[in-house]
Amino acid sequence: MKNGYNFGRFGPNPGLENKAHIMKTDPSNLHQLLRSYLLLLVSFQFIAAITANGLIYDYSYTADQCLAKPKDAQYKGGIIANPGFDHGLKGWVNFGGAKLEARFHSGNRYAAAVSRNHSYDSIAQTIYLQKENRYTFSAWVQVDGEKATVRAIFKTAEGQYLRAGEVGARSGCWSMLKGGFSPRSSGFSQLYFESLNNRTEIWVDNVSLQPFTEEEWRSHQSQSIEKVRKSKAKFHVVDSQGKELPGAKVMLQQKRPNFPFGAAINKNLIGNTAYQNWFAPRFTVTVFENEMKWYSTEKQRGTVDYSQADALMNFAKSHKIAVRGHNVFWDDPKYQPSWVDSLSPSDLSQAADNRINSVVSRYKGQVIGWDVVNENLHFSFYETKLGPDASSKFYNKAQTLDPGTYLFLNEYNTLEDSRDPNSTPEKYLAKINQMKAYPGSAGLKLAIGLEGHFSTSVDTAYIRSALDKLAQAKLPIWITELDLQSGPNQASDLEQVLREVYAHPAVNGMVMWVGWSPEGCNRMCLTDHNFNNLATGDVVDKLLREWKGAVDLEGTTDGNGRLEMSLTHGEYEVTVLNPLTNVSSAHPMSVTAGTPNTMKVSA
Repeated sequence: MKNGYNFGRFGPNPGLENKAHIMKTDPSNLHQLLRSYLLLLVSFQFIAAITANGLIYDYSYTADQCLAKPKDAQYKGGIIANPGFDHGLKGWVNFGGAKLEARFHSGNRYAAAVSRNHSYDSIAQTIYLQKENRYTFSAWVQVDGEKATVRAIFKTAEGQYLRAGEVGARSGCWSMLKGGFSPRSSGFSQLYFESLNNRTEIWVDNVSLQPFTEEEWRSHQSQSIEKVRKSKAKFHVVDSQGKELPGAKVMLQQKRPNFPFGAAINKNLIGNTAYQNWFAPRFTVTVFENEMKWYSTEKQRGTVDYSQADALMNFAKSHKIAVRGHNVFWDDPKYQPSWVDSLSPSDLSQAADNRINSVVSRYKGQVIGWDVVNENLHFSFYETKLGPDASSKFYNKAQTLDPGTYLFLNEYNTLEDSRDPNSTPEKYLAKINQMKAYPGSAGLKLAIGLEGHFSTSVDTAYIRSALDKLAQAKLPIWITELDLQSGPNQASDLEQVLREVYAHPAVNGMVMWVGWSPEGCNRMCLTDHNFNNLATGDVVDKLLREWKGAVDLEGTTDGNGRLEMSLTHGEYEVTVLNPLTNVSSAHPMSVTAGTPNTMKVSA
């Protein structure tokens, strides 16, 4: 190609026929065309950025609903041209060999990609992406045949494919496709849709792509933290006669935060005073790495040993640290007790029944949640051996044995990697619905467990969009095994993930997978062998201080003896100093969401 630019890099048929024609007939026009297009695009995005400044992030997602008419485009379409097809196909082109039609039905305009022969045959629009931005994407899609997964893809000029999200689209109604991504470089990219079912038409409407700067992204986090992790606390101070006391000093110290944040431990903590002294003051929840797993507690059939798990449980109890039960079963064939694989289906059924009765009954009421069948989206050891309902039966049995405890579906790559087709948020929600539909499962206390084993690249835009979608299940969501691959940005990437997850309104708790051992940690350590913080440990301590708030909070009552403060949810000691007598008194106070959080104090 002349002029060093190859439009063909955008795909098999990028829909730039007119531009290609200009290039062939008069190559000198190409640079002028690109400059004009880029100037127009940058001007448009500048205007969009001004509009976006201070724009509140839209956490909403419409799941498990198929609407007769799509909802309006989020952010009014953001930087998408003609997002609702009110001007026909203006701004849109075909991708691959699809034919495009602008349609109007029941007061609604939309586009249809027809005559599709390949998965990528669809509708497209060229966008200029900026590396510094984070992007949130949404669209409403429909197919004209059997239900099919429709994905939104951004193909860059360098040949990278950024998956923005997917949804199971149906015929006769509109489904919301939502996602997010952070580009690795700036440049032109082509948005298109794909479906492996090339026999169906893809219908698209109300598309939105909204960029946010890093500053705006952080402001969303701050806004959310203020809304969901804090509440107003009101103090009314009076003297011994009940008279309002102006000028009284009110001082607070947080004794314990309400948001559960913790780390994994293992047998190396037993008897290790230095490890215990480092761990106990920091964390309010933990999980045992291997000590409760079946292959650890029953190495030989019929010989059960819970001594290590009991020792770790006693440590947690003595320091008022909550424990997650990990795990009852693991669906990965590689992680079964060595004697299990050779069992017949009937013997395996009996052994599994003994296992669930043993471990759940032993720790009933002592754990805050059970990972009943670990990694049940990626693996199917028990379903293969015992039938497709094996996991559902295990969850029901666990609930019967420990009715007050949440039961987690614990999975990886739902947050970490948009390219994993096995554990997308949509697949996760479908599995939850499947478990709910099993006879007798109506009362299951299900919860969502997201492992969070991140590689060297962290995409907070994708993390946020995935959590948005999972939140619609209205179940508790926990990050259960958070760690990051070793590398020069491990600490800074850890901070990004922790901030993003803590700020999301749907997340109920976090546990990091950082159990220490003399041989090193699994992938990420917080300390060295002398239990001095590494850079990752410093990040954790910094955020613990930040989320706790100032070490000493104080204020002074107004002329009516009143004071209002914004406090992180947790347990506090409140000290009130009488300005007339110089006598102070201390009082406990709990600050929680959804309560008045008012205290009348006599000083």
